[in-house]
Amino acid sequence: EVQLVESGGGLVQAGGSLRLSCAASGFTFDDYAIGWFRQAPGKEREGVSCISSSDGSTYYADSVKGRFTISSDNAKNTVYLQMNSLKPEDTAVYYCAAGQAWVAGTSDPHEYDYWGQGTQVTVSS
Repeated sequence: EVQLVESGGGLVQAGGSLRLSCAASGFTFDDYAIGWFRQAPGKEREGVSCISSSDGSTYYADSVKGRFTISSDNAKNTVYLQMNSLKPEDTAVYYCAAGQAWVAGTSDPHEYDYWGQGTQVTVSS
């Protein structure tokens, strides 16, 4: 019943923008933190950003601060990741994940309970 579906990935040139969406269903959305992770070929999955659906607190990896913005629309059970000033090193499969609200601010993927299928983001130079 729990489902997280990412969308919005694609191919963009360096300096461009993409907006990712994560549509959630099957659980109490505002009791959870929703995080974005990414994984590049040959690399481990890393935390990118996270939002607490209950209080709106947001967190960002240092590598994306000032460029990415996470937001949520609780009425739609959807979290967005606006990605601006994209760099080739942002290229990865991006996943959204849901964890208990207290997980917000952590970047350990093992602390999240539910995962989407991922969406590919490719940034070319």
